[in-house]
Amino acid sequence: MTEPPARPAAEVAGAPEVVGTVEAFLEECGLQWERGARDGEFVVTLPGEKKLRTVVSLLVSGTALSVSAFVIRNPDENHERFYRRLLRRNLRLPGIAYAVDGAGDVYVTGRVPTAGVDAAYLDSLLGAVLEAADAPFNELLAIGFLTSMQREWDWRVSRGESLRNLEAFRGLLEHD
Repeated sequence: MTEPPARPAAEVAGAPEVVGTVEAFLEECGLQWERGARDGEFVVTLPGEKKLRTVVSLLVSGTALSVSAFVIRNPDENHERFYRRLLRRNLRLPGIAYAVDGAGDVYVTGRVPTAGVDAAYLDSLLGAVLEAADAPFNELLAIGFLTSMQREWDWRVSRGESLRNLEAFRGLLEHD
C-alpha cells in the first residue's frame, strides 16, 4: 500500500491564504523566524529589552490563528503575589492572556478567527505578545526569584565575577 503524497503545510492547515499572509508579513518585517514542527506553524523570535528574546509560536489551523509564547518559569517564591500581578495585567491585554502550564510556567496565549488576520493584525498581535512578555519581566523576576538572585549576586561578588546581567537589580541586591 502506498502512502498518499504529503500535502503542503498551507493545505494541511486549511487556510492557505492566512499561511501566505503570515509568511509575507514575517518576511517583510525582517523578523527571525522558521517553520515549526507542526503544519501551519511559524516560530518567531522577537528581540526584547528586559527579556533578551521572546520565542513565539503562530499556528494557523482551518479556522483560527493561535499564538503562544513562553514568558517565565514557575516562581521560586511569592506565588500569590506573582500570579496576582499576572492576573491584573490580564485585564489590559488585547486578545491575549497569561496562562500557566502544569509545571507552573507562564505563557502568553491567544486564539483568533483566521478571517480577521492581516498584516496590521499580525503587527498588533506580535507587539502585544512582546509587551506582555518583556515589560513585566524584571518585576516578575524580583517578585518570584529574589532569593536565588541574591545568592547569585553574593556568589559573583565574592569571586569578582561579572554582575552585568544582574545590574537591573543592583538596588535590590547590593549590600552595604
